[in-house]
Amino acid sequence: MSLGSNIAPEVNLTRAVAALRARFGEVLVSPVYRTPAVGFRGPDFLNAIAVIDSDIHPFALNDWLHALELKQGRDRRDASYSDRTLDIDIIYFGDLVLDGPGDFQLPRPELHHAFVLKPLADIAPTFVDPVRRMTLERLWAAHPEFSKPPQQVPLEL
Repeated sequence: MSLGSNIAPEVNLTRAVAALRARFGEVLVSPVYRTPAVGFRGPDFLNAIAVIDSDIHPFALNDWLHALELKQGRDRRDASYSDRTLDIDIIYFGDLVLDGPGDFQLPRPELHHAFVLKPLADIAPTFVDPVRRMTLERLWAAHPEFSKPPQQVPLEL
C-alpha cells in the first residue's frame, strides 16, 4: 500500500506504520521520498510503500485503512487534491485484479506517479504487475522520471 502525508508527515507516517504493525504484525517499509503536491499547491509530501500480510478481504482492509486515516485527522470531505494528514491506498493485493465500490480498483492506477512506483520498485523489484505483465523494476526503468527520481529522505519507519 502507498502511504503519504504532507501535514506533520514524519509523525503521521510513523504513527500509521505503528498502527499497521499493531494490527498486522510485520510490516516491510520502503525508503521514504519527498515529492511536491500533485494537483494543488501545498507542502511537499513524504511517501513510502508498506507491505503487509492481510488476513482480511481487500474491501475490509480498505475500510480499516480509511478508519486509520480518520483517526489520524484526515477529513474525507476535503477535495481530492488537498493537504493530507494521512493518505493510504492499497496498490496491490497479491496478483488480484478487482474493481469495487467507489473508486476502489486493484491494482491502483496511481502507478504512473514516481512517488508510488519508485518505492514499490525499491521494495519489490521482481513483483510482476498483474495487468501490465512487467516487473516493478522494469516499469520503474521505463518511467519518465527514472533518471531523476524523487528525493529520498532519511526517515526510518
